[in-house]
Amino acid sequence: MPVTSADVARAAGVSRTTVSYVLNDTPGTNISTATRDHVLATAADLGYAPSAAARALRRGQSDLVVCVLPDWPTGPVVDTVLDLLTDNLARRGLFLLVHHHRSTRPLRELWKAVTPRVVVGLTHFPTEDLRALRQAGIEVVGAGSVDDGGHPGIDAGNQRGLGELQVEHLGAHGYRHLAIATTPDDRLREFAELRTDGVRRACAQAGLPEPQLAVVDPGVPAAEVVRRWSRDGVDAVACYNDEVALAVLAGARAAGVEVPGRLAVVGLDDVPAAALADPPLTTIAQPSAAQAQHLAASVEAVLDGKPLPPGPTEPSRVVVRAST
Repeated sequence: MPVTSADVARAAGVSRTTVSYVLNDTPGTNISTATRDHVLATAADLGYAPSAAARALRRGQSDLVVCVLPDWPTGPVVDTVLDLLTDNLARRGLFLLVHHHRSTRPLRELWKAVTPRVVVGLTHFPTEDLRALRQAGIEVVGAGSVDDGGHPGIDAGNQRGLGELQVEHLGAHGYRHLAIATTPDDRLREFAELRTDGVRRACAQAGLPEPQLAVVDPGVPAAEVVRRWSRDGVDAVACYNDEVALAVLAGARAAGVEVPGRLAVVGLDDVPAAALADPPLTTIAQPSAAQAQHLAASVEAVLDGKPLPPGPTEPSRVVVRAST
């Protein structure tokens, strides 16, 4: 059985009212320092943990911020967002709970289990979920659009722009016959389709041939795919992310295809392993820290009743290494 405030009062030899005043740090009470210290020490000895639900009821708000992470594998952008958001909220005495959502239950079921102060969405919420949150008086950040504090790293235009940036870099270096290496992970389908669309649009605008598309397993050297590209005259490949690009580099080594002599490779995300690849991988670095700062600032603005801050303006950039 959990330890209650009544147990603390009994063990400390004081009234439950005194325990309540001490544990809730109630202002305006006339309790001596010795009694206060005795109650706190007794509570600690008994392992008393106050009810979060009861504390939220007393205060009219909770100490909890929930970040709803869709069914994605986490990567460097999301990791940066969560780390920074956790740090910023901790300085305000708030806790970040990350909910890795699955489609097996409606999202609105979550609000029956926890009552957060703010909900942070890393993707759009269904209209009925937004309505349920707002009816419950729960603030929402980032679940509608970039304009409401949404995370720019998952905006559709941003995702297409990443693919376009890959093509711009390859085209500027004289590569003309491109391929696309995408991910087999169905959870990333929306991202993959947007980035692929960006590559195709940029190729069309630059007058380049329609790029070939291949699905590349990040855990397997893509030797057969690279051999096919080599036979078809492909001279550069834009990869969904750095993990896929590393599989392409491994496949090129296995197939005896020189990089970048016969095949240039560009990744996306600038993971630490990219600089250590053979050859070092050219990639696209997203402004993860700036995006995370913006989302954290949006949460703080909501908590303080202030207008949302303007979105970050730092662009994604090409990190040029030996693979191109």
